[in-house]
Amino acid sequence: MAKNQCPTPHIGAQYGEIAKTMIMAGDPLRAKLMAERYLENPVLVNNVRGMLAYTGDYKGKKVTVMGHGMGIPSIGIYTYELFNFYDVETIIRVGSCGARQMYVKLGDIVIAQGSCTDSNWGQQYNLPGHYAAIADFDLCRKAVDAAEEFGYKYHVGNVFSADIFYCEDERKGNWTKMGVLADEMEAPSLYMNAARAGKKALVICTVSDHILTGEATSAEERQNTFTKMMDVAFRVVEQI
Repeated sequence: MAKNQCPTPHIGAQYGEIAKTMIMAGDPLRAKLMAERYLENPVLVNNVRGMLAYTGDYKGKKVTVMGHGMGIPSIGIYTYELFNFYDVETIIRVGSCGARQMYVKLGDIVIAQGSCTDSNWGQQYNLPGHYAAIADFDLCRKAVDAAEEFGYKYHVGNVFSADIFYCEDERKGNWTKMGVLADEMEAPSLYMNAARAGKKALVICTVSDHILTGEATSAEERQNTFTKMMDVAFRVVEQI
């Protein structure tokens, strides 16, 4: 038990106020949307730095939804505390990504089986090589089943997760040649934190823009299509 370390410097919830199963999003307002759309009797359990977290019931299961901010370091801090101090067992991230393959279209779901990265997050483990950051297979399989059940178009494979959003290095395009599906900015630290703590994690994204074509979704389209990844994430939670 880690309750003597709660609240943490970044999370104001008391031990026990955060569920063992969580769904997280970069934007805290998306967490608020999930709480209102999916949870029964949601209770605000964190508002430190405006990073909203709500705990409620989803089909008889206690679930917490929470924001994690932008970037590998931000989600890394929150998920480290959640896994190690609040004894969270499972975290599913839902977020946006930019497509890297022509067959991946706007609005498609990308299930991140693995995450390539140029981040130095893994250096802290002093490993004699490069760690392959991967999702929990059971969660990944359940997400695929859920996407097929809903009839949502999805892709499973590698994503590229960077520390840099505005990048001047043209070599970044080489990830496309390696079959990487899309870019996002959070998966590696989530997957590595989960592995180090012996916990489970998965990233499910919706394609919001296309790196190769320059296409991008409108605000209205994002509002209407981004809920599909949430449907998948909550169906996975239901089956855990």
